[in-house]
Amino acid sequence: MTIEEIKEKADLIFVDEFEVEQESLVPDAVLKDALELDSLDYVDLVVAIESCFSIKLVAEDFQGVETLQNFYDLLDSKIND
Repeated sequence: MTIEEIKEKADLIFVDEFEVEQESLVPDAVLKDALELDSLDYVDLVVAIESCFSIKLVAEDFQGVETLQNFYDLLDSKIND
C-alpha cells in the first residue's frame, strides 16, 4: 500500500468517525490539535485504524508521533514492513 493510499484511508476515518474537518488534515498539523480528540477518542481511533489496516498498534508505537505525517509514517512502517 502506498503512503498516499494510507493517508486517504486514515483521513477518511478521521472525517467519517471523528467528524474532523478535512481541511485541518495537513501533514504538518499537530496530531492532538488537528483531531481535537479526548483520551477515549484515541482508544476508538486505535481500534478503527487497527481494524481498517489489519495492524496492531501499541503505546510504544506512538513515541515521537506528533504530527499527522508522523502518524502516516507510523502506519506506513506497520503496513509495509
